Amino acid sequence: MNQINQTHTTTQLAVKHWAYIAPLLEMPSSERAYKKMVKQLDELLDATAGNEKNPLNSLIDIMSNQIAAYEAENLPEITGQGVDALIELMRLHQLKQKDLAHIASQGVISEIINGKRALNLNQIKLLSEQFKVSPLTFLDN
Repeated sequence: MNQINQTHTTTQLAVKHWAYIAPLLEMPSSERAYKKMVKQLDELLDATAGNEKNPLNSLIDIMSNQIAAYEAENLPEITGQGVDALIELMRLHQLKQKDLAHIASQGVISEIINGKRALNLNQIKLLSEQFKVSPLTFLDN
């Protein structure tokens, strides 16, 4: 098949499947769309299994950029990371340790804030959902 016919065939396939591809490329316009895109990105990352030559990597890059742009525009900017971010978010939302009882007991939250215990993955997930920030916010560098 020559170059022109191959390009024509590729274009025809893209047009035929565009209804399935387009939503993966759109900027999330709501929190729901953002969460859906994050889930879809996770699925693509699993599907590519770190293969740097996988053709889906360009789609992963586009989706990652869309997610990052949404987060920059819609999620609060927090100074610091890890426990410092948690303390700042608690201050911004006027929360006390007892207000995070659905995350962990007041004693555990106290130990986390005082550096005696680290946040676990489940706590990070719950905190990122509550404060609507990236889970990376709660990871220390």
